[in-house]
Amino acid sequence: MIVVEVPLGERSYDVVVGDGARHHLPAVLPPGVRRAAVVTQAGVGVSVDPGCESRVFTIGDGETAKSMTTVADLCSQWAQWGLTRGDVVVAVGGGLVTDVAGFAASVYHRGVPVVFVATTLLAQIDAAIGGKTGVNLPEGKNLVGSFWQPTAVLCDTEVLRTLPDREVRNGFGELAKYRFLGLATEGATSLEDPALPETVAACVAIKAAVVADDERESGRRAILNYGHTLAHALEIDGGFDLRHGEAVAIGLVFAARLGHALGRIDADAVNRHVHVVAGYGLPTTLPLGARPGDLVALMARDKKAIDGLTFVLDGAHGVEPVSGVAVETVTRVLEDMP
Repeated sequence: MIVVEVPLGERSYDVVVGDGARHHLPAVLPPGVRRAAVVTQAGVGVSVDPGCESRVFTIGDGETAKSMTTVADLCSQWAQWGLTRGDVVVAVGGGLVTDVAGFAASVYHRGVPVVFVATTLLAQIDAAIGGKTGVNLPEGKNLVGSFWQPTAVLCDTEVLRTLPDREVRNGFGELAKYRFLGLATEGATSLEDPALPETVAACVAIKAAVVADDERESGRRAILNYGHTLAHALEIDGGFDLRHGEAVAIGLVFAARLGHALGRIDADAVNRHVHVVAGYGLPTTLPLGARPGDLVALMARDKKAIDGLTFVLDGAHGVEPVSGVAVETVTRVLEDMP
C-alpha cells in the first residue's frame, strides 16, 4: 500500500492507495465508533465491512441525485436509525457519492466523521481528496456545499479494473489536468493500466500539497479548477450528457486557447494541451449544438466568478486564477473553437 498524508495539523489524514485498500476500513474509522452509515449507489457493486454495526443507505444515480433533496432524505434516514456524532458515515462510490455523503455528514448534527472509499479513478485522484463537498442547484453545479475533511480515504485500485471504458476516460480528464499542475509521470498520456497505484498516489500527492497550502480555496487551491469553469457550463448546458472528465478535457483546451488569446501562453503550449487531452482519447472540441452565448451565461454563475468572468489559466508563472476576463474575448474564443 502507498500512504499519502493530507497534512492539516490536528485534522491531517491518510489516503491509502493500492489493491485491496477497502479492506483496511475498520482500521481507519475513528476510535469508539458504534455505528457506520454506509452510503452508496445500487450500481457501484463494491461492498465494505466497517467492523461494527452498519446499515447501507442507497442514493440515486446521475447528477439529478446530487441535490438538496437527496441530502435531506439521507439525514432523515440517519435520524430515524439513530445515527449520532459518535458514529461515522462511510461513502462508497465515485465523486457524486463522496460529494453528497460528505456534505450530508457535514451538516447532520452539525458534523459527523466521514470516511471515503473511492471506487472510480476520478474520485480517487480528485473528488474524494481535500474535503470539498456539495450538491447542485438548477442554477449551477456545486453551488451549495461545505469544506468537511474526511477521517481517511481508501483508494482501492483493484476495483478500477472493473470500470467501463467511458468511466476510465472520465477519470483521465482529471488526470490530464494534473499533467499541467506538476504530474510528470512518464507514459501517463498512454496509461494502459488505470489501476496503477503509483499514478493515483502521484495525483493525490499533488492535490494534498495544494490543499495543505490553501484548504478553503482562498487562493492557490483554485488552480485545481483548471478547465472546470467551461466544464461545469458544458455539463449543465448538455443536461449532463457529457461526463465530468470529458467536459474537463474540453475545458482544458478552451482554457489554453483563452490563455493564448490573452497573450499568456504561446501556440506551442496550446498544442501541448490538445496533444495531452487527445492522448487520453478525450474530446478537444465543443459538443455539437453548444452555443457560446449560453455557455458564457452559465459561466457567469460559476462560484469562482467574483469579479466578472473568472478563469484558471496557464501563464508564465504557471496555472493561476485570472479575474475580469472580457465577455467579448471569451465569446470569440468559444466561437473559434473547432
